[in-house]
Amino acid sequence: MAVIVTVEIPGGTQEQYEAAIGRLGAAEWWPPQGFLAHAAGPDGSGGWRVVDFWETEEDFLAFAVKARPIFQETGMPPILPTFQEAVKVMVR
Repeated sequence: MAVIVTVEIPGGTQEQYEAAIGRLGAAEWWPPQGFLAHAAGPDGSGGWRVVDFWETEEDFLAFAVKARPIFQETGMPPILPTFQEAVKVMVR
């Protein structure tokens, strides 16, 4: 069953996010297994929030291992993901 992954990035900036997402999109393994959809924006308290949809929590965790060096190289603060079951995921 699909999962909703909410990633809080306290202190994260749009510049860091844009740098990281650009590098991720250029990675030879992109798109990663299990990736369904992605949205991101400021969290309203000076950080950044990402909401993703993945086929499984394990798929997201495998992605996070691959992405960690990119996050570190672009100065992204450590991520704090939470997971919840998605009953339905719809994309246009």
